[in-house]
Amino acid sequence: MNATFKSKLTRHERLLGTVVSLPLPEIAEMSANAGFDWLFLDMEHGLLDFDMVQRMAMAAGTRCACLARLPASTSVWIKKALDLGIAGIIVPMVNTPEEAARVVRHAKYPPLGQRSVGVGRAHRYGANFRVYVDMANEHTSVIVQIEHIQAVENVEAILEVPGVDAALVGPFDLSASMGKPGFTDDPAVRAAILRVLEACKARGKAAGIFMGDTPGARWAIEQGFTLVACSSDMLQLSGALGGLLKELKP
Repeated sequence: MNATFKSKLTRHERLLGTVVSLPLPEIAEMSANAGFDWLFLDMEHGLLDFDMVQRMAMAAGTRCACLARLPASTSVWIKKALDLGIAGIIVPMVNTPEEAARVVRHAKYPPLGQRSVGVGRAHRYGANFRVYVDMANEHTSVIVQIEHIQAVENVEAILEVPGVDAALVGPFDLSASMGKPGFTDDPAVRAAILRVLEACKARGKAAGIFMGDTPGARWAIEQGFTLVACSSDMLQLSGALGGLLKELKP
């Protein structure tokens, strides 16, 4: 559990991260060494399982907060991820306030929710059980993804749900839901993205987004997004390899 990350998130400090989807703790360690504020550990589209997320959190240590993007919003996924001792969860395709409320309920211990009580790395394997259980509701970050036009239309109500700390835009799925797959700079898609940003600002919630490249990330920062994930391990590796060969080939 990374209480520092939650406090920075709620103070709207700029937090720069990247997506990690390859099952290599060394990537998490290198990213932490590079100075990233947080890592977007992708369990939805990446090759990460619970075991690897825990190993990556251990590799990153206290230098860099780890958040897991889950494949689904069910209780099992949420409680098992949080028991790994990560800073928080990113839940995909939250399209209604009812779905957001269910996510919060699964992520919070009673009396605020119905999170199941177990023992794991988050509790220092039992040695810190009471302290963790008492503080987890306050220090664990719950981030919902806004990545469908239905979610944009409901974003104000979603952000009103107590316990939702931030909304993170997924522009690629959002563009697809608008019939413009991949055209994330289309004026209508950009307008939808900015509606999410304004809704977050109006309600004092952190606004997050994933951007595939640095120009997109710079645009997001200029607009006022504070939780920004730029590029990914696979994009960076494939780009670097291609660039290397381009320099060497005649």
